[in-house]
Amino acid sequence: MTKGDSLLRHARSVELVMEAYASKFDEDPDEWAVTGMLHDADYEAWPEEHPNRIVAQLRTLGEEKIAYAISAHYTKWNVPYETTLDKALLACDELTGFIIACCHVRPEGISTLTPKSVKKKLKSAGFAAKVDRYEIQTGIELLGVDQTEHIQFIIDVLKVNKEELDI
Repeated sequence: MTKGDSLLRHARSVELVMEAYASKFDEDPDEWAVTGMLHDADYEAWPEEHPNRIVAQLRTLGEEKIAYAISAHYTKWNVPYETTLDKALLACDELTGFIIACCHVRPEGISTLTPKSVKKKLKSAGFAAKVDRYEIQTGIELLGVDQTEHIQFIIDVLKVNKEELDI
């Protein structure tokens, strides 16, 4: 469903972060990785229907847990967050994209990025203005993690994969 490099890179980065978090929370890394990879799969082709198409397809395949998490990540649907998977996807999606945006404005990319500089950019409404700061904060609170540690965790995962993600 997705062809554009930017959205494919976003999907891959969220996949990697979710997979790493699954290991941290003693969850199924494959299930979490697939959730991260597919969470925006229908967005490029059918933005007005997002995430209806991917959720329906996953349900047809019997992947209810993944479909539910993707439904919950789309906050306009007001789907309750029931599992750690649901909460983690919300906590990782927007923030992972935001951290990558931070990398693109730094000459050294992710190499020297710190949570402090990410938090400073989060306070700047003009930077990556389409990123929903409320969703980021809500996700962190629901997941029950410290904001600084969460940002550092994502940075660390992305750093290991910086060549592939071109950051």
